[in-house]
Amino acid sequence: MAGDGSMYAPILIGLLINCILYGATVVQGVVYFQTFKSDKWWMKMFVFYLLVCETLNTAFDAGVIYEPFIINYGTSRVATHAPKMLATNPLMTVMISLPVQLFIAWRVKVMSKSNVLPAIISFFAIASFAGGIAVTVGVILIDFQYALFSKNYGAVITWLTASAAADIIITASLVRSLLCKRTGFAVTDDVINRIIRLTVQTGLLTAMTATLDITLFLALKGKNWNFILDLALSKLYSNTILSSLNARGGWKAVSSVRDNVLFGRETGGENTTRSRTQIEIVTTVTTDVHSPRFSGAVPMKALDSGAGYGHDDSDSSVANIERASVEAI
Repeated sequence: MAGDGSMYAPILIGLLINCILYGATVVQGVVYFQTFKSDKWWMKMFVFYLLVCETLNTAFDAGVIYEPFIINYGTSRVATHAPKMLATNPLMTVMISLPVQLFIAWRVKVMSKSNVLPAIISFFAIASFAGGIAVTVGVILIDFQYALFSKNYGAVITWLTASAAADIIITASLVRSLLCKRTGFAVTDDVINRIIRLTVQTGLLTAMTATLDITLFLALKGKNWNFILDLALSKLYSNTILSSLNARGGWKAVSSVRDNVLFGRETGGENTTRSRTQIEIVTTVTTDVHSPRFSGAVPMKALDSGAGYGHDDSDSSVANIERASVEAI
């Protein structure tokens, strides 16, 4: 790979996208801390960790452009050596993607009572983390020389392929389970369809981005076009998890309880303790379906949906619709 001025255009575009998404990340973080003040302390620390990592990532990515255009401007090093801060990008990306994917894997385990899918998701997440670390170390060992970048192809492929695989498995397993939850009742099926759309939007976005990233990397060897997506990848992970957290307050049109694709019932906020019947959707959501048209229509059975969140027993009673499909996830 030979460096020249045109090779920095994709990096600059990627940085601009990164900065735009960073603004969205900060807004999501502010909304979270203002809305869910009663969430568990570790949940708040998780969000705070993401915001700190994203701030560092944005600063490091700015350094990727600052070095060749300011520090080394007009020197031959710009054409032969990559910016030193470029090595931080895979490191910061996997430091964000790993906890996000492991967190979702944990939620899948808690709600589905299954160990298989969470184990597979965790395996690919850790493999992606190892690949990202290997890329960072490899770039440093070759002294950032463009001509030697091909030595890191294996690590890059491992990093992005494993990340995409984890995201695809997450999305596919959630959508499949949601489809199995359809009951034939218009109200519940409408809620399920809404959740499926949000699941696809949040899970498939990162999977498609990582897949396209590795595709550009392999198809356009010697070019930097993959950096348009590469520099923005971490922001997509943070924004999808934060949007899922904040979406717990977004189902008021169909439920008086704050529900969400990944996190079930809201753990904080306004008091929602009242008599109601609920459905637990897959591993991810409990939805209020207490409606006159359902009175006495479906036999209900209690099922604990508050594992890991400290809900009281009266607030974790849910309808057992197709319980076998829940346990089969």
